Amino acid sequence: MAALLAMQAVHAAEPAAGAQQFWPQWRGPLATGAAPLADPPLEWSETKNVKWKVELPGFGTSTPVIWGGRVFILTAVPTGRKGEAIASEPPPAAPASPNSGERRGRAGGGLGRSEKPTEAYQFTVVCLDRKTGKTLWQKVAREEVPHEGHHKDHGFASASPVTDGQHLLAYFGSRGLYCFDLDGNLKWEKDFGDMQTKNSFGEGSSPGLFGNTVVVVWDHDGDDFIVALDKTTGKELWRTPRNDDTGWSTPLVIDNQGKPQIVVNATRKVRSYDLATGKQVWECAGQTANAIPSPVATADTVYLTSGFRGSALFALRFDCTGDLAGTDAIRWSYNKNTPYVPSPLLVNGLLYLVAGNNPILSCFDAKSGKVNFEGERLEGLFGIYASPVAAKDRVYVFGREGTCLVLKQGPTLEILATNKLDDKTDASLALAGNELFVRGHQSLYCICEQ
Repeated sequence: MAALLAMQAVHAAEPAAGAQQFWPQWRGPLATGAAPLADPPLEWSETKNVKWKVELPGFGTSTPVIWGGRVFILTAVPTGRKGEAIASEPPPAAPASPNSGERRGRAGGGLGRSEKPTEAYQFTVVCLDRKTGKTLWQKVAREEVPHEGHHKDHGFASASPVTDGQHLLAYFGSRGLYCFDLDGNLKWEKDFGDMQTKNSFGEGSSPGLFGNTVVVVWDHDGDDFIVALDKTTGKELWRTPRNDDTGWSTPLVIDNQGKPQIVVNATRKVRSYDLATGKQVWECAGQTANAIPSPVATADTVYLTSGFRGSALFALRFDCTGDLAGTDAIRWSYNKNTPYVPSPLLVNGLLYLVAGNNPILSCFDAKSGKVNFEGERLEGLFGIYASPVAAKDRVYVFGREGTCLVLKQGPTLEILATNKLDDKTDASLALAGNELFVRGHQSLYCICEQ
């Protein structure tokens, strides 16, 4: 989503002091997938440029966040303690989490299977030392048997945390929202109830943090809403009903001439809300089913995309009101090779997208919609859930089997390096300083020039 949001070139909202040095949220300091001050390695392997590698407790698919000398990550740890066993029918093909993947998943996804859990999990926040990988603290936010299962290609800890350097917001969906300080002291918690997700596919939307306001989108097969809370107290500021399908997209806060608004990608309609009041500002239909990718934006345009049972990409002016469908508020659109799970990357006027969950990449001029290249196959990758990221003059595209292609940033496709780790991964990368953080199914890696 959008904590501390800035835009590249021209920014949409000022980040917290120092945020651009770090990776404070899902999709990084600019909420675009780009880390403007980072310069991570070009090459690595299990035996090259690994600063440290530590095994993580439990399982999760959310991206770690980085602030100062600390790395924060969420996980769900099985306890072995059993509850009542009630199996559900296996669902049809299903989406993965927007930030996600699963230990047992194969490249590119596939059929989902969800059974009602019988085991209690500890929903846990872990803080590690950035220099060594040593655990500084580990807090169990809640322990319980989840009320429903999840698609096989993610887990119970798919939302990324977010921080402003003082507060750490850890969100476990139906298991609650928790605010810690960076030393692990719990400040407040909030329970929104239990989601009933489509075919028990599971949950994945991350919270947003902008200024003093935390934003949570609660889209499921029940009563939907978007809610804002005070980050210091947890007090609810407003709650606005919504009417959409189960959702996994993380909301984006953008600044429209000093008036921040929240953009939520969703299946039925993309909607924007006034951050101060929760009042709807505009809406636009046209996305596909299971609209998972998070929005990205420049100073005057927001980009929304989806790619399940169809393809949709819209570049929308966000200084409008009302229903934008079929109007000139849509600056340009495209209807091929759009992503299912991975979010787009926006960097230096270029918009990068993968097709479905496949290693097929396209690049557009973000302003005009001109196609720089389209549908280019990335050899060596076998399925993608991680969203592409960028630093310096490079783009990093990570495949599910642990291989990462490093591309030269620009309007033509040029592969600079191919890197392979032993661990599978579906979480998106985090970039900060000269380091790159990879959350595998088993371990967390810190990659740094050695």
